[in-house]
Amino acid sequence: MNNDEIKILIREKFQDLKAEKGVLYVVSTPIGNFEDISFRALYILENVDLIACEDTRVTGNLLSHFGIRTKMMSYYSNVEENKLEHLISELKNDKSVALVSDAGTPCISDPGSILVSKCVEQGIDVFSIPGASSIINALVLSGFPTEKFYFQGFLPQKKGREKTFNELKNIRQTIIIFEAKYRIKKMLKECVKYFGNREVAVCRELTKKFEEITRGNLKEINPDSIKEKGEFVVVINNN
Repeated sequence: MNNDEIKILIREKFQDLKAEKGVLYVVSTPIGNFEDISFRALYILENVDLIACEDTRVTGNLLSHFGIRTKMMSYYSNVEENKLEHLISELKNDKSVALVSDAGTPCISDPGSILVSKCVEQGIDVFSIPGASSIINALVLSGFPTEKFYFQGFLPQKKGREKTFNELKNIRQTIIIFEAKYRIKKMLKECVKYFGNREVAVCRELTKKFEEITRGNLKEINPDSIKEKGEFVVVINNN
């Protein structure tokens, strides 16, 4: 199905749906594979007045892939507070705004929570358009217990890192941690120190062409064998 056919299908499927004025849409985007985006997300992204994105270049690639030309503005962590009042003003002036991050759901280890909180405080409607989640993908692929799990997100880089590890090792659940490619080897070595020889699943480039899941016990996996490419989700069976 090409993009023109997709657009026709979306218009037919959502002909009764409107991108309401003065509403913030928190839109989940694919974590790697563009085809994982929902039809509803595409409709909203095409029909809002403005898209606030973590990186306009990354979101621009997604929009271009589907032929969407909606106006964008950057909204990353370092400018969240500076641009907050502008977005609130736009919403109060009956503009519809979509909030997106580079991948996955905004507010989850990504910018957005300040804006959503302010909208709730100001009585501005907020709708969530759900989608792909690296957290759930990694949890399911790990093969570890899913009844209860603890999501850590990114570990502190320096201050508080040791304290966080000490807290995590006492949580008897499946633990999910985000890590950057240039810290993944160090992080896995630290995990041996704090978790011992627990089972682990190191998930790289989820949903992408070179998706890779490395499974085993922490002491069995050689950190130096892990490719320092892409984004990582580390799942530890600490049950």
